[in-house]
Amino acid sequence: MSIASSQTQILHKPFGSSLLPGIMIAGLTAVAAYQLRQLPGLAVLSPMIIAVAIGILYANIVGMPDHAKPGITFCQKSLLRFAIVLLGFQLTLTQVSTIGASGIAIIATVLILTFVLTMLLGRALGVEKNLACLIAAGTSICGASAIVATNAVVRAREEHVAYSVASITLFGTIAMLGLPFLAPVFGLSDHDFGIWAGASIHEVAQVVGAAFQNGQVSGEIGTVSKLTRVVMLAPVVLALGFFISRQAGAQSGAKATIPWFALWFLAVVVLNSLITIPAEVRQALALTTTALLSTGLAALGLQTNIAALRKEGMRPLLLALFSFLFIASSSLTLIKLFA
Repeated sequence: MSIASSQTQILHKPFGSSLLPGIMIAGLTAVAAYQLRQLPGLAVLSPMIIAVAIGILYANIVGMPDHAKPGITFCQKSLLRFAIVLLGFQLTLTQVSTIGASGIAIIATVLILTFVLTMLLGRALGVEKNLACLIAAGTSICGASAIVATNAVVRAREEHVAYSVASITLFGTIAMLGLPFLAPVFGLSDHDFGIWAGASIHEVAQVVGAAFQNGQVSGEIGTVSKLTRVVMLAPVVLALGFFISRQAGAQSGAKATIPWFALWFLAVVVLNSLITIPAEVRQALALTTTALLSTGLAALGLQTNIAALRKEGMRPLLLALFSFLFIASSSLTLIKLFA
């Protein structure tokens, strides 16, 4: 085929083959999530989570036209990775240092233990490896954002991603509502409760909701503790990507690939630590990041098949429950012993 004939075919492709229709559907789904979040009782949920739910309902009730799928795929992959890079503008190394060496050690230890033990139990329960890995990442690091970042190297099915997001949302919400009532039961100071909330609750929004219920000090320490876990997203994804690529390379002879978006995320964190960004710009970046994450996760929901979700059964949910109970109990134990 000549170059001229190829160009002619491209020019005569229908408009529906572009990315725009899918991007518009995902974007409108994210807007709907923001609007629903204004309703009583839904403000405690992240717009990202609501966007996934709306996307799943729309895809399985109305259905997705074929011409929208390229744009949906773009939002689910490229747009989400860009949003994770922008997430670095919400973190600084100075923030991490404020919780002290013991706080950082507790968070890192609990993160590693939770991830490893969740993977081991997933194997024992017969949960598919990719799904177990997503649940492990979502619980141990930072909820939906970690699941999305991990899936960039794991490459699980859309149904697995949706299942893991739903399960960590369920148990993260339970933790957000329940942990503040346990602070006096375990005799935790405001500082220690903040570390507990930040080290054990899944989503950033859920940590903020729980920690500030116990006061300003708990809220600030909880937020910083959670952001410290978010910083650990990059090394975990890099290590996981290298491990998976090395396994695949051993079988096929391919070279290990690097998840570059994780390196860019780290670079943005360092940049944000070295320069002073005006408060207005920082706020705009935070809103943009959440909007892009919501759009990308809406695209995930729009490609999810509920029938396929049901086929996974209860074992992944039990795995997520164990992972939640372990991260809450182990972090509490370490705080009582060493904080």
